[in-house]
Amino acid sequence: MFRALAVASVALGPRSAGRARTMASHQLLVPPPEALRKPLSVPNRLLLGPGPSNLTPRVMAAGGLQMIGHTHKEMFQIMDDIKQGIQYVFQTKNPLTLAISGSGHSALEAALFNVLEPGDSFLVGANGIWGLRAADIGERIGAHVHTMVKGPGGHYTLQEVEEGLVQHKPALLFLTHGESSSGVLQPLNGYGELCHRYKCLLLVDSVASLGGAPIYMDQQGIDILYSGSQKVLNAPPGTSLISFSDKARNKIYARKTRPCSFYLDVKCLANLWGCEDKPRIYHHTTPIVSLYSLRESLASMAEQGLESSWRQHREAAAYLHGRLQALGLQLFVKDPAVRLPTITTVAMPAGYNGKDIVSYIMDHFDIEIAGGLGPSAGKVLRIGLLGCNATWENVDRVIEALKEALQRCPRNKL
Repeated sequence: MFRALAVASVALGPRSAGRARTMASHQLLVPPPEALRKPLSVPNRLLLGPGPSNLTPRVMAAGGLQMIGHTHKEMFQIMDDIKQGIQYVFQTKNPLTLAISGSGHSALEAALFNVLEPGDSFLVGANGIWGLRAADIGERIGAHVHTMVKGPGGHYTLQEVEEGLVQHKPALLFLTHGESSSGVLQPLNGYGELCHRYKCLLLVDSVASLGGAPIYMDQQGIDILYSGSQKVLNAPPGTSLISFSDKARNKIYARKTRPCSFYLDVKCLANLWGCEDKPRIYHHTTPIVSLYSLRESLASMAEQGLESSWRQHREAAAYLHGRLQALGLQLFVKDPAVRLPTITTVAMPAGYNGKDIVSYIMDHFDIEIAGGLGPSAGKVLRIGLLGCNATWENVDRVIEALKEALQRCPRNKL
């Protein structure tokens, strides 16, 4: 072997010879993992938690297509298709509309990193985990964060928001349309107009609600709207959707400081996504296969139609609510008008440990449901009917599983 290396060194020159010696100068200390010698094994589960949801056959097929380059003209066409799909599901004509190479958290950070500057006043509706996350990120940016805290199950009235706007004079208000940790659907009509009256932009999280409950970005005066791929859209996690109004765009482009993230700099992303009618410049390598899947999930939604999808989720949720109540269980959100149709929260049955119920249903039925999250932890069970999973058949399956779990799981007598 050494003779071969010597011959190679003469042929390749002294620099290459040095490289060869360096490569051979250390022994491998970490062997190939035994686990990776085994074939990949993934269980077949029905995902009826708060997300991710099961993939449709069309989306799965897209994920198996061959790779192309991230700067190929065919890839740019796919990105253009995605932009149009986002404009449809958001009901917006905003030119600054694109997908983020990251989950919903990345879209939230993209919104806050680009719109907020240190010292800006930021008003946050914190009625669940997502408002708390938005407040955390705002504090990291150096914004003056003012939280309107409500317990799980609460939502914000126009009067409450106006009081916050008057008191704190924020540059930005954050509201969660579909609070997946508590099952609340926040009303949005009139909130954009109210914010604009006080020179404030409105940022809305629709990760858990998009496609399952009506939202009209332009007509409701929403300035920044974002969502995720992995819930009603039935696409893999890892991409997110975002759009900025002209008012939001103007604030971004008038910044005195650069955003604290290069990766999520909207000016760069706007160019990459062809939002500026300028030649596209390389910014980062997009998740090509994930974008295939996102494109197909948006195409499926366009074929079904938003109104049909909203109706599907409304009817499936109503059926689920009736069957839960027939078991003697109580819905956590008391007001039917603000129940999130995609994710239903059930008040934790007295005497039970929610983890026992969740584990029993997973172990015996291969069905995922979830307990609470953040402020709702220990208080609720969460059942998701997302996209293709929003069917009466799936409701019947999870109800039978839940019924058996309540019979078999230990219960502390109070």
